[in-house]
Amino acid sequence: MKNDNKISKPKIDERATQPYMGIRIQTPMKGMFANVAKLFKELNRWVDARGLARTGVPFHRFHVIDMTGMMDVSVGIPVAHVSAGDGRVQPDVLPAGRYASLVYSGSSFQGNKALVEWARDNGVRWDRWDDPAGDGFRCRYESYLTDPKIEPRKTRWQIEVAIKLADE
Repeated sequence: MKNDNKISKPKIDERATQPYMGIRIQTPMKGMFANVAKLFKELNRWVDARGLARTGVPFHRFHVIDMTGMMDVSVGIPVAHVSAGDGRVQPDVLPAGRYASLVYSGSSFQGNKALVEWARDNGVRWDRWDDPAGDGFRCRYESYLTDPKIEPRKTRWQIEVAIKLADE
């Protein structure tokens, strides 16, 4: 079996606030990506039906991570101007600040692990806390840089994982 994992060198950059429309759910890790795929279809229809201008690529955000329990996640589409939402779809923002990130293809686990280990080895601190439900993050997300209509093989998608750093 060929290993298609490719991981870029991590970087730190300053990011502006990014408004988005999103759907937030709690889901077990097992089956999470199938749920995320369904939510993206729903959210794409919702954004298109309202004619909202997209300003970036879709992403999924990890609010609280519990690999053995429930994951608190959102799917989001960056937009120029948020709308009021409807109960299920809500406006939100990716907060401004310094982020560490890298781009990977292949395994999400390997991409995230590489960034977390790099941060540990370089004394980088996340904007995170111990939550009763798991590991809470001010902002941790994966952006889908590859259009699945152009490249249907998920193992070849370019995905950026970004995590907000603790303020100094």
